[in-house]
Amino acid sequence: MKTVTADALHAAEHFISRTARLLDRRRYDHLFASGPTEPVRTALDAYRNIDGGYGNGLYPDLRGHRSEPLAVEYALRHLLELGPIPPETATGITTYLTSVTGRDGGVPPVTHGTRYTEAAPHWRNADIGPRGALRPTAAITGLLHRGHVTGPWRDRATAFCWTRIAALHWTDPDEAMAVCTFLHHAPDQARAAAEADRLAPMIRAAIELDADRPGAVRRPLDLAPTPESLARRMFTDAEIDANLDLLERTQQPDGGWPTARPYWTERARDDWRGMATIRRLLILRAYGRIPGRADGP
Repeated sequence: MKTVTADALHAAEHFISRTARLLDRRRYDHLFASGPTEPVRTALDAYRNIDGGYGNGLYPDLRGHRSEPLAVEYALRHLLELGPIPPETATGITTYLTSVTGRDGGVPPVTHGTRYTEAAPHWRNADIGPRGALRPTAAITGLLHRGHVTGPWRDRATAFCWTRIAALHWTDPDEAMAVCTFLHHAPDQARAAAEADRLAPMIRAAIELDADRPGAVRRPLDLAPTPESLARRMFTDAEIDANLDLLERTQQPDGGWPTARPYWTERARDDWRGMATIRRLLILRAYGRIPGRADGP
């Protein structure tokens, strides 16, 4: 098994310092240099709105002030890196989610207000209907389960996710990532494992499995960022090892990793790359390619 060299780690650290936004610099300090949690919380609070949601570019392709469900998903991921979610923050998040929830119990990726603010064209022109979507409802709900955040919104969203997952006969890579997050953290793990086995063929068909085909696509490690991920059962040891090798090879000369997402501004590209670099390092550490503690998906 290969391991990431000290020079590669130093290059990544320098990339984060040069290029990443303050939030991700603070996250790197906490996750890889034993830095305190409070600077991360302070930086994350700058993206929080009075309605309890998050916006202001936390999700780099949504740069307007408005709170958006996709930004809430990323806020939850960052909050869970720090430990338990403060009750006031959790209440604000579920209050915001309730305000944008459809009658079916799910939330859309973005709200109608995205059309009138600074956002990537594919979100500004998105066809936003009255129904919720598994992306990001499944990811948000799974993360709330992980954080033991209870309440009516989570329970209703959990029922929505089970119903929509049971009806899936096709998926796309981003939806598959959200579904895998939900299944990993859902309290009914027997049901989750059965659904993961049923969905495995369609999820495998939606992502790139061949590590010899580099490119900006979703891969097994995006769905199974740790060996404990429920989605890990969908892939062979050889597929995981080959994609770990690919992950090491695709570190760029500037020390950072590319992002699988298309970008619409240079600033958004740099923000995505900072986030992607931390995520890649966490994956490599979780699979033993970097010494130290592992973090859950």
